[in-house]
Amino acid sequence: MSTLKTVPLTEAVDPVDFEDYLITHPLAVDSGPLRDLIEFPPDDIEVVYSPRDCRTLVSAVPEESEMDPHVRDCIRSYTEDWAVVIRKRSMSIDDTPRGSWACSIFDLKNSLPDALLPNLLDRTPNEEIDRQNDDQRKSNRHKELFALHPSPDEEEPIERLSIPDVPKEHFGQRLLVKCLSLKFEIEIEPIFASLALYDVKEKKKISENFYFDLNSEQMKGLLRPHVPPAAITTLARSAIFSITYPSQDVFLVIKLEKVLQQGDIGECAEPYMIFKEADATKNKEKLEKLKSQADQFCQRLGKYRMPFAWTAIHLMNIVSSAGSLERDSTEVEISTGGSWSERRNSSIVGRRSLERTTSGDDSCNLTSFRPATLTVTNFFKQEGDRLSDEDLYKFLADMRRPSSVLRRLRPITGIFKYLNISPAPENPHYCLTPELLQVKLYPDSRVRPTREILEFPARDVYVPNTTYRNLLYIYPQSLESSVYVWEDPSNAMPVRNILDWFLFFENVSSRFFGITWSPDFHEEVKVKLPATLTDHHHLLFTFYHVSCQQKQNTPLETPVGYTWIPMLQNGRLKTGQFCLPVSLEKPPQAYSVLSPEVPLPGMKWVDNHKGVFNVEVDPYLDKFFALVNALDEHMFPVRIGDMRIMENNLENELKSSISALSSSQLEPVVRFLHLLLDKLILLVVRPPVIAGQIVNLGQASFEAMASIINRLHKNLEGNHDQHGRNSLLASYIYYVFRLPNSYPNSPSPGPGGLGGSVHYATMARSAVRPASLNLNRSRSLSNSNPDISGTPTSPDDEVRSIIGSKAMDRSCNRMSSHTETSSFLQTLTGRLPTKKLFHEELALQWVVCSGSVRESALQQAWFFFELMVKSMVHHLYFNDKLDAPRKSRFPERFMDDIAALVSTIASDIVSRFQKDAEMVERLNISLAFFLNDLLSVMDRGFVFSLIKSCYKQLYSLSNPSVLVSLRLDFLRIICSHEHYVTLNLPCSLLTPPASPSPSVSSSSGFSTNVQDQKIANMFELSVPFRQQHYLAGLVLTELAIILDPDAEGLFGLHKKVINMVHNLLSSHDSDPRYSDPQIKARVAMLYLPLIGIIMETVPQLYDFTGRPICITTDDYESESGSMISQTVAMAIAGTSVPQLTRPGSFLLTSTVKQHTTFSAESSRSLLICLLWVLKNADETVLQKWFTDLSVLQLNRLLDLLYLCVSCFEYKGKKVFERMNSLTFKKSKDMRAKLEEAILGSIGARQEMVRRKRSPSGSAFGSQENLRWRKDMTHWRQNTEKLDKSRAEIEHEALIDGNLATEANLIILDTLEIVVQTVSVTESKESILGGVLKVLLHSMACNQSAVYLQHCFATQRALVSKFPELLFEEETEQCADLCLRLLRHCSSSISTIRSHASASLYLLMRQNFEIGNNFARVKMQVTMSLSSLVGTSQNFNEEFLRRSLKTILTYAEEDLELRETTFPDQVQDLVFNLHMILSDTVKMKEHQEDPEMLIDLMYRIAKGYQTSPDLRLTWLQNMAGKHSERSNHAEAAQCLVHSAALVAEYLSMLEDRKYLPVGCVTFQNISSNVLEESAVSDDVVSPDEEGICSGKYFTESGLVGLLEQAAASFSMAGMYEAVNEVYKVLIPIHEANRDAKKLSTIHGKLQEAFSKIVHQDGKRMFGTYFRVGFYGTKFGDLDEQEFVYKEPAITKLAEISHRLEGFYGERFGEDVVEVIKDSNPVDKCKLDPNKAYIQITYVEPYFDTYEMKDRITYFDKNYNLRRFMYCTPFTLDGRAHGELHEQFKRKTILTTSHAFPYIKTRVNVTHKEEIILTPIEVAIEDMQKKTQELAFATHQDPADPKMLQMVLQGSVGTTVNQGPLEVAQVFLSEIPSDPKLFRHHNKLRLCFKDFTKRCEDALRKNKSLIGPDQKEYQRELERNYHRLKEALQPLINRKIPQLYKAVLPVTCHRKIQSELF
Repeated sequence: MSTLKTVPLTEAVDPVDFEDYLITHPLAVDSGPLRDLIEFPPDDIEVVYSPRDCRTLVSAVPEESEMDPHVRDCIRSYTEDWAVVIRKRSMSIDDTPRGSWACSIFDLKNSLPDALLPNLLDRTPNEEIDRQNDDQRKSNRHKELFALHPSPDEEEPIERLSIPDVPKEHFGQRLLVKCLSLKFEIEIEPIFASLALYDVKEKKKISENFYFDLNSEQMKGLLRPHVPPAAITTLARSAIFSITYPSQDVFLVIKLEKVLQQGDIGECAEPYMIFKEADATKNKEKLEKLKSQADQFCQRLGKYRMPFAWTAIHLMNIVSSAGSLERDSTEVEISTGGSWSERRNSSIVGRRSLERTTSGDDSCNLTSFRPATLTVTNFFKQEGDRLSDEDLYKFLADMRRPSSVLRRLRPITGIFKYLNISPAPENPHYCLTPELLQVKLYPDSRVRPTREILEFPARDVYVPNTTYRNLLYIYPQSLESSVYVWEDPSNAMPVRNILDWFLFFENVSSRFFGITWSPDFHEEVKVKLPATLTDHHHLLFTFYHVSCQQKQNTPLETPVGYTWIPMLQNGRLKTGQFCLPVSLEKPPQAYSVLSPEVPLPGMKWVDNHKGVFNVEVDPYLDKFFALVNALDEHMFPVRIGDMRIMENNLENELKSSISALSSSQLEPVVRFLHLLLDKLILLVVRPPVIAGQIVNLGQASFEAMASIINRLHKNLEGNHDQHGRNSLLASYIYYVFRLPNSYPNSPSPGPGGLGGSVHYATMARSAVRPASLNLNRSRSLSNSNPDISGTPTSPDDEVRSIIGSKAMDRSCNRMSSHTETSSFLQTLTGRLPTKKLFHEELALQWVVCSGSVRESALQQAWFFFELMVKSMVHHLYFNDKLDAPRKSRFPERFMDDIAALVSTIASDIVSRFQKDAEMVERLNISLAFFLNDLLSVMDRGFVFSLIKSCYKQLYSLSNPSVLVSLRLDFLRIICSHEHYVTLNLPCSLLTPPASPSPSVSSSSGFSTNVQDQKIANMFELSVPFRQQHYLAGLVLTELAIILDPDAEGLFGLHKKVINMVHNLLSSHDSDPRYSDPQIKARVAMLYLPLIGIIMETVPQLYDFTGRPICITTDDYESESGSMISQTVAMAIAGTSVPQLTRPGSFLLTSTVKQHTTFSAESSRSLLICLLWVLKNADETVLQKWFTDLSVLQLNRLLDLLYLCVSCFEYKGKKVFERMNSLTFKKSKDMRAKLEEAILGSIGARQEMVRRKRSPSGSAFGSQENLRWRKDMTHWRQNTEKLDKSRAEIEHEALIDGNLATEANLIILDTLEIVVQTVSVTESKESILGGVLKVLLHSMACNQSAVYLQHCFATQRALVSKFPELLFEEETEQCADLCLRLLRHCSSSISTIRSHASASLYLLMRQNFEIGNNFARVKMQVTMSLSSLVGTSQNFNEEFLRRSLKTILTYAEEDLELRETTFPDQVQDLVFNLHMILSDTVKMKEHQEDPEMLIDLMYRIAKGYQTSPDLRLTWLQNMAGKHSERSNHAEAAQCLVHSAALVAEYLSMLEDRKYLPVGCVTFQNISSNVLEESAVSDDVVSPDEEGICSGKYFTESGLVGLLEQAAASFSMAGMYEAVNEVYKVLIPIHEANRDAKKLSTIHGKLQEAFSKIVHQDGKRMFGTYFRVGFYGTKFGDLDEQEFVYKEPAITKLAEISHRLEGFYGERFGEDVVEVIKDSNPVDKCKLDPNKAYIQITYVEPYFDTYEMKDRITYFDKNYNLRRFMYCTPFTLDGRAHGELHEQFKRKTILTTSHAFPYIKTRVNVTHKEEIILTPIEVAIEDMQKKTQELAFATHQDPADPKMLQMVLQGSVGTTVNQGPLEVAQVFLSEIPSDPKLFRHHNKLRLCFKDFTKRCEDALRKNKSLIGPDQKEYQRELERNYHRLKEALQPLINRKIPQLYKAVLPVTCHRKIQSELF
């Protein structure tokens, strides 16, 4: 067959011929571990005869030499050794103990200061680095991965059949009853006691009697003459009762007897009821008299007994009350009299009520109650007319009723002390069986024994007999004497029974008692029967008359009647109830053969005497055994019952008896099960010769077997193991069954018995197989057809071959019975055995059977399969073929039969699986176990072909999941073969089978042969792979088919198939045979295709990372890989740690084909399998394969590894503890809580309810499988099971930690191999990004220090090999790497910090070497720091500072780069990082100080000037803070800045006309925006990955920012700015032809402009204050001056109060002081311990030229940078003086940025002071007044009040320092100083203007006033005229010099400028 041919996965390939392959491909290695992989060990199968345990010291087997054949067979079946076939190593391999390892995860001790890594800066060659890293990584690794990973299910990792229990004698639940003492009030005579158990409900006595004697020595002395010395066996005082069916109805009945005496029982008991012990002295005489009477009776009638008293104990009460009382042993006192029921109610019934509800009335447990000590105080007197068992049952039933009839009975008080009723110990010492044999462990035969009491079970017990017991129990019941009148009615006439067995009358006297007319008996006689009974054995009963009183001439006893029972009837034991006539005369000779019913002449009879026998024989079984024995004995005719069967009729009778077996009762069938099956098998193997003809009974026997087995199966449901095998049958096969001719030490291989023809039929096979038996044509013929029987070779040959040398090899365990040749030859006398082999005959019968027989055989296929296998093994063993080549072990036609059988059964499975699922499931499992067994004994290539044929049939077209599930079970069982690995030819090479090349196969190494074959074949499910690694191929094929996303309806089987693979690998992992790494590599080879299969499933795996993995396959087409890029900006904007953000499902577009994902548990199992293969496979092979893979496939592999990292991340002890504490909560909400716990602490949905059912040591430990069970309602069990100790939790966490470390190290190893592949092939660099991604992801998860050191080492090596990878291609990864490194730089473990710092330093250094500038790393590290600081709650800046210091140290010590700018750049970076770190830490302190907080945020944003993403983030953070405080203008500014920043970088990326050209476009909105321009050296181009990667750095992002800004401006009321913003937006929308957006915008513009119109004059923007801080208490703020912008109309008092309050709270109220004036502060005069704040109201200040642009109110309140406040002063220091001495200081402040800005307080950067002379002050005042007049005059609408007020102030005479006075002071004379000429002139012109304005105002006022104000108007006009006149001369005086040619004049200005 050519290798090129492909076979689809759904078809099975032809397996390689295993045996041929082994011969044609010998392995060069002679011994050693590899050798063992190739072939099964030579001693793989052993047949062992293990002697069976005998309980007793002496065997119960009878000694007689002549025995009934049936008895002989039974005895043989009870004594022969167990024949066990042992398959070595098939015992389930225990998981290696999960020891505890000292785990590096908790290794915190070595936190020394961070050491520098040695040789870090040396230039070592990459290969050397790799080698060192590899060595370190490979040292101290865990050998077994699965030992760290608990199995996903509680199933055994490997499917095995359980070994059945050894058949043994049946015992029920055993009770030990010890009797201590028996005392009555008076002690006058001996009392005898017996105990027995009765079941009231079944009305049955359920045990034999236990007689015991508690009399004192004195009392025993009275009986000496009559009682022979007691045997020690009769001295027992303790007994073990067995109860198979304990119930509420069981009573322990105690009966007492005394010596026979005259009178009624009542009379005899009277003294006991009257006398009390206390009155002994009073009644001394009477007692003496009684004693002497008793003495007389004992002398005379000592050997006769009479009933005396009885009582009963309700057993279950004792057990349950003892069980519930909390003491070691319980004392219960029971008085059986009137108080019985009350006692019971109070103490016991109360307790019972609970017990009854839980266990139900019927089943009661006797195995575990506390021993109870009982004291019985009252006995019931025995009523003479109520002695029968029926009466007893009535009494007992009454006892259970509370209103008991028994109260009326007078009690006899006595004390009977029972010591214990307790559960019997396992193996009590000094114990006797019912046959009085000593049970093992009987150290001293003189010790008082304990008796085992035989049970008569209340219902049938289904257990095969395994011990010889031949006892007969006789119960005489009543004697009715209606005909016969006794002689002397006055005398009580006791009757004694004589029991006679054997022919000679050996009188066994027994004790009976009777009264006149109707004597009753309650006796039990136990007889041990002889093994051989004849027709002459009988029981003879003799009735005596006993005279109680001594009379003259009257003998003590007179025989009065006789009767008898023959033991055998027609050769069978007579059983049942007998009603016998009694003869008055002694029977004649030889009477015993007849039964007493036959009237003998001349005899008189008495009616009705019954005996009850407890032995029953089943008529059907009886007949069958009789016939088979007759055949063996060859004795005819056979008598069965009344029938005589002649030889000619025998065949039909035998067949009918075989078929009638199915109607026999079940109990006897089970009792004689072993014997019955042995006989049936014998008939199959050796068909009898009847009348010279061989009779074929194979079919009949097969049918009978099938029906019997089915009955057992159906009726004994409770006895099945997990595979549905009935345990009785399983143990029959395992221990009892052997080939009928292979009894190794059969005691007498004489005629008869199964040992009859010891090794006859097996030796030479009949070679004749007629053509008619061609299975295809006819299935009806059996090969035991008489016409075609083979001729046996002579017995001598036979014997010789047995005794021949070969047979002696194994004689050690075959005993030596073969040498009994003489007896062996006798076998030929009976009949000519035809030679048949059981397995061959069985297979044939099964193949040809049909109809109901076939049906029942299928139902219990396992039984026949296992029989067949055991028969095959025995056959090989006895023919010494266990070492023979497998091809020659079995004949062709047997193999054909097997093939036909397997094929038909497979087709049955396929055709019936819908109809009878349960049966098909069993059938399927049986078939699989059968094939599994065959692999150990047959030609394995043949078995593989059988597996293939099953497979062919199990792949039906529709392939419903039920079939696939059956296929998995089938496969799982076959793969559980202990030599599974060997069966897969792990050492073979995948050469096309047609041309085996010895040269290749003889090479034992890996490296040589790998080139000779196509690597791909090893990694794919190629035809050669599936042929040679046949079973592994099947397993992996199933996995591939079921996990295929397109497979319909197989989703439910994922877990099953994954578990199968997982369990297989787990068993290899812990198998000591494969512990050698070289061998493990071979085993791993069998699973290489697993890697590919799992790679295919990537889209379906559960997402442990908490983000959608590659959702579509299209995703793969892009080479960049499939992970979602997580931008740092988003991470910071959010609050969670970056690697845990799960960007929802916004990637799931509607086109995606959504696969069903696997559960977390299944995915985890798959991934651990993947890791196992990667860990153990040969690295060179993996590397070669990686080389062949496409980039796409390698990326998939990397995605898988990425997932593995998340999957096996260490969860930490807290999670385990949380799990544990949760388990106490009610189960209902447990699930939800569990999710919370996990999600809460880990953040991603990592584990969820992973492994709903995994018990052992899983992440949530062994309570897991209990946790979700519905039936878990019982609280006690809950707390016991679920509460785990701290140690367990620690241990679990420890194991989880080790697993995480090992898994990650395997991933790291694999990544290294991938990297080497790239290095070797020098292609596929594109996958390095993927490698890096996995590496980074593993750094981001919780990792152990051990792993991180290796991880950093690999990362450094990777960067040094491919520096351009990070800095040019995978720039996004660079950012990620910086973040991870920085995060680990702040670790609390010093080794991690050392490695992380070293990696970070080398990263900078490599970046610098590439381009003399490490702007990229600078930026990335800065960004990383921000996200780390912003998001990590438990971030520790102390550790990070230490790492920064380490990096500086490296820079200082780096000699190579000392001359470059590198060290300085590193220093700058470290300092900048330090500043950001400090500010961020400060932010936490200043949460309450809004201005300071915003300042810090502002400073941090400034630190990120070169990282646009981060700056943007912080600007948005600030915008958010402002919005919270309703500073909408500031928030809008932040957004405008953000937009400008985005525009700046967008314009670098793409030149689109309609987009803003950087920040310049935004100048109109705010002059501050220019600070966003990107012009520094360190700016990194935005087209690199990782820069500007946020969602805002796009056109739509820009639009969004601007829209937000417009909204905020609108809220701030700055509508003009809204217009400016939209001016930038409109072109964008126009370019996009977005009419909808444009219409919205224009609507908003219309709104804005209307608001401007409506609110004219009513708009208020802000109030400004200058605030200065003085004093060291303020720290950074000391001597800083700011302009604060406060909300409109804030009064000075308000801000003063706010700041004073805030800082007062911070520093203490007495420390803070507000400086009330606005004068410059002299620091020297201040108290250093205080904090001073100076607050001054300031106004916007504009130069005159500015005023023409700032027209509207908005203009005058927007873009403000200069503010002014005035301070009046005089030269002598006063603030105010006369007009001519009043000076004024104007202070003009310039701020660093224009208001509104992105913060509400801005530093003052420049300060100038202007000092005005008095005249200048006057000019300013006049100008102001004139302005007021003008405003009031032209106001629209006019405001008369305002106008009049202003006029009054201008022209009213009363005004002090009014206009007139000013004019008089400054204008009355021309100044002498020419410098003042201009001022003089200016003031003059001001007055001119002023008068003009006054006139206008008066005119206006006149038009406004009403008639009532006319007088007031006139007064104003008068005043005005007066003023005008006074001013006239002053105004008109001009200074002549001024009107000459203009001279340059310097004005008197003192400018003072300060810079801050």
